[in-house]
Amino acid sequence: MFKSVNSNWDATYDVVVLGFGGAGATAARFAADNGSKVLIVDSAPEGHEGGNTRYAGQVISTGSNLQDLRDYYDDLADPLHYDKDLMETYVQGLYDMPNFLKKYLGVKPFVMADHPDSDVSQALWFMRHEYPELRGQGTHDLVAVHEGVADSALWKNLRQQVLDRADSIDVLYETPAEHIFQDPYIKSVIGVEIKRDGKLLNVKANNGVVMATGGFENNPEMVENYLGETSLNPIGSLYNKGAGVKMAEDVGAKLYNMANYESYGIFHGLTPKPEAGQRSQFLPFDWPAFHQGSLMVVGDDGTRYFDENEMHRHGHIQNHGQWRIPNAQIHPYVIFDEKKYDELVNDTEAPYPEFMKQVIKVDTLKALSKVMGVSNKVLKNTIKDFNRFAKKGYDAAFHRDGDTLTPFNSDGPYYALPMVQGLLNTQGGPVHNKKTEVLDPDGNVIPHLYAVGELGSLMGRKYNGGSNLAEDLVFGKIAGEEAAKVKAQVVEPASQTDATASASKSAGTTNAGGLGSDAGDEKFETGKNQFIGKSTAGMGNEVVVRVTVDDDQNIKNVEVLKESESEDYGLKAIKELPKEIVAKNSVDVDSISGASASSKAVKEAVSNALKQANEVTE
Repeated sequence: MFKSVNSNWDATYDVVVLGFGGAGATAARFAADNGSKVLIVDSAPEGHEGGNTRYAGQVISTGSNLQDLRDYYDDLADPLHYDKDLMETYVQGLYDMPNFLKKYLGVKPFVMADHPDSDVSQALWFMRHEYPELRGQGTHDLVAVHEGVADSALWKNLRQQVLDRADSIDVLYETPAEHIFQDPYIKSVIGVEIKRDGKLLNVKANNGVVMATGGFENNPEMVENYLGETSLNPIGSLYNKGAGVKMAEDVGAKLYNMANYESYGIFHGLTPKPEAGQRSQFLPFDWPAFHQGSLMVVGDDGTRYFDENEMHRHGHIQNHGQWRIPNAQIHPYVIFDEKKYDELVNDTEAPYPEFMKQVIKVDTLKALSKVMGVSNKVLKNTIKDFNRFAKKGYDAAFHRDGDTLTPFNSDGPYYALPMVQGLLNTQGGPVHNKKTEVLDPDGNVIPHLYAVGELGSLMGRKYNGGSNLAEDLVFGKIAGEEAAKVKAQVVEPASQTDATASASKSAGTTNAGGLGSDAGDEKFETGKNQFIGKSTAGMGNEVVVRVTVDDDQNIKNVEVLKESESEDYGLKAIKELPKEIVAKNSVDVDSISGASASSKAVKEAVSNALKQANEVTE
């Protein structure tokens, strides 16, 4: 979108970052560290920002041998083409990742290879070497900010880096970017249009605009057009709706990698089907009983379509030598018989016992086929074939390990769990070079425009876990530094009537900032014997409680004043734990199943308030 540089602006910043996820937070932090006044805008409400970084496993790709990293990522990309300089910049960043975490995030990096006996390291062996048949995989590794996964720890650190620079970075939530403005003469990007409280505002960017808006997982039209699928369900952020793709197209950027996406799930990207509009669950492969025995996965026609016991590779399975995510079924199901059902519901080590509440029970195969919407004859033959394979100990269809096959009980009853193909993230977006500068279809730089993160990722046909988070950090830093470089300000030839206005908008005369920030300390009211407690141990942002005690320090009430935990198990902890704490007059209560982080946050916040109460009485 073209706009005159002499037009009126509602605010001016040195750098504007679109998207407050891992890449955007990193870019904003490094732009601020290089002397810029920065604005970050995000479409999500406070507590739901973070993009996919918030929901990711929090582990980052790295490796101890630079040449192995070159070979491994070259093979991961094959047969697709990539920018050699861009890839070299990336693998250099992977090699230095532990130092990055130590130097810039202030943590002692937890490198998996350095802790071979760690439960985390052992559990993630499959992801540390996700494609063990490729060159260089032996020294590929993962690193984290601490010994833990899937706890938002990396995101919390990146977010805090931004909050610690509140004097240089303004953050606006629920403020989506609508358009990018270009100078009509030389096509330099000069600002953005944002939507704030229903009002459109024009923000000038003196030195650069960084697009870090993530992918298009929640844009059904884009998913259908670019991925060719109609039944994918997002696993990460619900606010990635392809805004960056649209804005990139508006300014004439070249797009690439639009057909590639990653999946994740307990099978090859499958997760239990959630309520409409809800995220699918982020499920690792760690429930052996759910992959073996008298159990199978069937697709839309009532037939099996993969080896149920094969280790997933972010949804990819081998297709005649190439690793591809299978065509997403519209209504896939996991089906099993009663002996398998009894085993699953009585499995005390089951990581996902809540699955069984969604299981549909029927008495006959005919009833099962009706529930699933498939041909009874086809389903009957599928189970017949499976039983024959199980008896022979050889799966002639998909080569599942014969030891994992058990015949179905032909007398019923039967059980079915509706599933859906999960969409972890898309990878497509505008082409950018090693400086993260966005390019047009002829390979020319679009001045002052940068792209980072999953909006135009290097990751393509094969993906090793942790690679996207590494991109956020490696290229987020570069984007922030490049965007912060002082640029010559464009001044249009002005007519006599607007000369005064033009002069006031020229280089060096515009005051930076002006929109304020949503990120900052909040004040919470307290009365007699009331104390505020806080914790950042949950999956969301800060959990804030107000605890009321009597004169003898007994807990009389616990109110949750602020939280942004997940809407499934996290919300259950937020609702139930305060009541249990009051009833027991102690924080020593059981955590809510499936919400250990949220439970910890509530108990920690209450403990914090009680500590203050005790200090007052001492």
